[in-house]
Parts: sequence; structure tokens; C-alpha cells
Amino acid sequence: MARAADGAEAVALAAEHRPDVVIMDVQMPVMNGIEATRTIVAATPGTGVLVLTMGEDDGTVLAALRAGARGYLRKGAEQDEIVRAITTVHGGGVVFGASLAARIAEVLAPAERPERPFPELSERETEVLDLIATGRNNGQIAQELFLSPKTIRNNITSILSKLQATDRAEVIIRARDAGLGRDG
Repeated sequence: MARAADGAEAVALAAEHRPDVVIMDVQMPVMNGIEATRTIVAATPGTGVLVLTMGEDDGTVLAALRAGARGYLRKGAEQDEIVRAITTVHGGGVVFGASLAARIAEVLAPAERPERPFPELSERETEVLDLIATGRNNGQIAQELFLSPKTIRNNITSILSKLQATDRAEVIIRARDAGLGRDG
């Protein structure tokens, strides 16, 4: 076990001792922890780096991960959490503190699908309505969707009925107000 006073010394000690895990602070004199991590991982790829620091802002976390860190904890973490993190990094895994893990999960979660503006319409009817709102006529819509003109007429009749609209102009206005028809 070795202890470094600055980032440059951490790099030198890691090269000399070739540890399985380095616990790195981001805020270090001479060479910051991000640059030291990058240098250590490049020189000894088998060494896992666990960042243990006060900051938890997204930019610092991302920079540490890009530099090759396999773990990121706040200095206020419980001792058992730190021990588990060291064990995980030693085993080749990746670990984040609880609050950071929640933020990462939130960022990586699939984006919620925006609700369709007219849920009473089928997906096909919404697609036809979007094309109507772009100014296309029935023949152009039929050609674009590879459907018959009669199918498009039936879809339009259904759209008018479901939206309780009196004519094509009214559905165009409502569709554009709802954000449809903007790509054409």
C-alpha cells in the first residue's frame, strides 16, 4: 500500500507498485485526479481506479469515466460502501454511489414516448392526419404510405368522425395546433 501527495506521485507509485485498485481524489495538486487516472489506466490497464471525491457534478463524473475510472463515490460514503466498491472494482466491475447511481439510471432510462396528440385516432390515422396537415392531397398520401386512395378516403372519413370535424380544413387547423404537419 502506498499513499501519494499529488497526482504525479500517484502515477509514479502506481507504475512502481502496480496495484489492483487505486483510490483517487479528483482534486489533487501538480496533476489532477482525472489526468492521473487517464495516465495510470493507459500505463497499467489492469489497475482499477475508484474515484473517491467531494464533488459529484455530472461533468466531473463523466470526465472520470472517460479517463478510465471504474468507480465513483463521494467522500461521505459509509465505510462498508467503500469496501464493497473496492471489491467490485478489483473484480472488474463498475460501481457508483447510491445518489449517483440514481442519476445515471435516470439519464439512461428510455425517454418517455410523447403522448399522441389525438389518442382517439389509430397510429395509421395519426400518420394520415400528419400528412394532411403538411398539405398533401389524398393521392400523394396514398402514394407515400403505399395504400390505395380508397383506404386513404376511409381513413379521412374516420378522422373527421372521431375528431367531430366538419371538413378537411378544420382537421388541418387542429392538427397543426397540436404540432402535426411540421415536416412538410
